[in-house]
Amino acid sequence: MGTPFREVLAIVEALTDSAPSDLRSEATWKEWSARRSREIRTRMVQGDEDSLANLVLLGTSFTQQPRVTGDLESNRDAVQARISDFTRAIAQPSLNERMLFMRRLLEAKGYTVGDPRTQQFLKDNVRRVAQENTVRSRELQSILRLRSTTRQFAERSTIFRDSGLSVEASLPPNLAVEESLAEMKARGLLAPGSVRRVAVVGPGLDFIDKNEGYDFYPPQTIQPFALIDSLLRLGLSKAGEVEVAALDISPRVLQHLTSARAKAERSFGYVVELPRDPRGRWKPQTVDYWQRFGDQIGSETRPTALPPGMKLETRAVRIRPSVVMALRPFEMNVVLQRAEPSPAFDLVVATNVFVYYDTFEQCLALRNVQDMLRPGGFLLANNSLLILPNS
Repeated sequence: MGTPFREVLAIVEALTDSAPSDLRSEATWKEWSARRSREIRTRMVQGDEDSLANLVLLGTSFTQQPRVTGDLESNRDAVQARISDFTRAIAQPSLNERMLFMRRLLEAKGYTVGDPRTQQFLKDNVRRVAQENTVRSRELQSILRLRSTTRQFAERSTIFRDSGLSVEASLPPNLAVEESLAEMKARGLLAPGSVRRVAVVGPGLDFIDKNEGYDFYPPQTIQPFALIDSLLRLGLSKAGEVEVAALDISPRVLQHLTSARAKAERSFGYVVELPRDPRGRWKPQTVDYWQRFGDQIGSETRPTALPPGMKLETRAVRIRPSVVMALRPFEMNVVLQRAEPSPAFDLVVATNVFVYYDTFEQCLALRNVQDMLRPGGFLLANNSLLILPNS
């Protein structure tokens, strides 16, 4: 269901400086939302192309070249060698899920295996992502020089408003969710066993991000299972009673979750791989969380073997089929849509989601989330969001 126009108009009138000035009739709202929906879909493709660049630079499954994490110009030969190895790899008839998706992405843009233009596109794409990261890093440094930490947080909360929509996900943000839930329980905001219906907006897919991403294991989703794990650990939910709706606009994420449910119906569990670089900057509490992740929803299993020369600590958890079946994927654009009929969630979690939108779109999303929450329900997010008087 789309956002009712009367609610849109109230947001427009409240945001006199940051809302589109022409949204004064239902017709213009329908035109704007349709156009914006198309633009968001385009940003999804750009996000996939960002992941392609990161895979070319950081992947280990298709090359023996070292991962490129520094300046591209000083690593020019290594970048070219990795691009050559990558194009050879996607030409193979038997591809893993990750490489198959990337070949389809290239083919959709008109680049076929063996076409010399393919390598040039890959080189240009890597350069584009590097340039955008440089610009964003400078913007972030400018934000951090602001005297007000409140204003810093607010500015950082829309820093990706014009970038590609990333589906990348990692483990550490889920510790913040668990700590927040523990604090809410301690304050009496959430009672034991009270959380039964939960939504995760943008559950994401650990594909090959630029921080902790690796590609020696299959793509995986983490947050929906991490949330169930935390709710059970804290006693906020009971085993077998909690349901999680995964709300996403990415066909890739939705198909992955649908496939996981289909396998769970045949009694196959879902394996989450947990690599960790011991030379990284994880705080002790993050390491503790990494060590206990999954103890409420699954059991230890043998992790995928590391590529030669890679020095990581690894864990793997096989999540029980019954837990996987508690997860239901739904296609939804939280900026422009809300679940119908209203499901009255006890809790909605949205980490690294709102940061991709401007203030007006964040207010639209908040209004949609409000409609999906039961009275007294909670939204957990890691961005500074404007709360309007009628919220």
